[in-house]
Amino acid sequence: MLKDYEKVYYFKNRTPLAPLRIVAMDNCRELVEKADRHIAELRHQYLADHGEDDSTIASREYDKDSYLVKVQCPRFGSGEAKGMILESVRGSDLFIISDVTNHSMRYKINGRDHLMSPDDHYQDLKRIIAAASNSAHRISVILPFLYQSRQHKRERRESLDCAMALEELSDMGVANIVTFDAHDPCVQNAIPLHDFDNYSPDYHFLRVMLQRLEDVRFRKEDMLIVSPDEGAMRRAVYLANSVGVDLGMFYKRRDYTKVENGVNPIVASEYLGPHPEGKVVIILDDMISTGVNILDAAREMRRQKASSVIICCTFGLFVDGFEKFIQAHDEGLFDYMVTTNLNYRPPVVLEQPWYLEADLSSYIGKIINTMNHNIAVSSVVNPTRMLQTILNDHENA
Repeated sequence: MLKDYEKVYYFKNRTPLAPLRIVAMDNCRELVEKADRHIAELRHQYLADHGEDDSTIASREYDKDSYLVKVQCPRFGSGEAKGMILESVRGSDLFIISDVTNHSMRYKINGRDHLMSPDDHYQDLKRIIAAASNSAHRISVILPFLYQSRQHKRERRESLDCAMALEELSDMGVANIVTFDAHDPCVQNAIPLHDFDNYSPDYHFLRVMLQRLEDVRFRKEDMLIVSPDEGAMRRAVYLANSVGVDLGMFYKRRDYTKVENGVNPIVASEYLGPHPEGKVVIILDDMISTGVNILDAAREMRRQKASSVIICCTFGLFVDGFEKFIQAHDEGLFDYMVTTNLNYRPPVVLEQPWYLEADLSSYIGKIINTMNHNIAVSSVVNPTRMLQTILNDHENA
């Protein structure tokens, strides 16, 4: 049974904008299917509770077992492709969801296998948008990991890939763009006249820790939230203030005369903040790429005698492989790792007993259902209220 803060609020006598349809690209089908089941469950429950009193939904195909639409992006032998929608989406409120980080998918060029890159996934997304643009009433795109979000600003003579992608989607007729924990939310300034929503999974991190870890207490004397670098400070400050615990950070000095693997190498790192001795330390960041920053922070917290170290990151990309994290855990650098199911995780990650997954499928369902009713999502999805509610419930349990 869902608790009140986990449910989608009922919108009594509020007509959906248009019949809901959802496209799950092949790179995130499992996540979207779970979100689809959540929406169906909520709407079935709504009709059971209010169906006889609400005549505004009858013509909107409100009650369905699934809102998913079948699509394909077949490829020719040359590697070229096309987008195909296999069901009618005419007049619908269409949501298209794609995980551009999924590196497990392949396609053939001249008979040889090629792994799909973020660029390949993005092109397939545009193909489906193009196939639907002449018939759907409204098109919204959900990119859990914002495409090219790591190339969000210009420092030299370089491209602004994320801004260009946002402008391109808007020009194609996409009405709403939804993402999670964008590397820099200010990139939405590229499309100031279009809707851009950026959500954070902080509540889901807390929920999975409270459910799975019996000895975790979100109290100032017991816990410390640490940002592994300056770039992660915004989310760390918000979570620390929301739960009422202290905050620390790492200052990293970089060599800006060099570029290695697309970034300036770190030459020194220093911890700034309260002493972590005897405390549970949560290291919070938006993504684990190579993992160098995260593991360096965990190593320093252990050196300063933290009682427990928990790594929380929205996206576990693990671009240099996962073996170094298994080794780091065996060495005692950290106790648990929490990431979300918003992006592809290799099977070896899911097999680890110390890996905890924050499931955001119901959260995505809540967002889609609210937007379909053309209601401000902020009136329903209130992260601060959700955080306070789950903490109060835990304290009173």
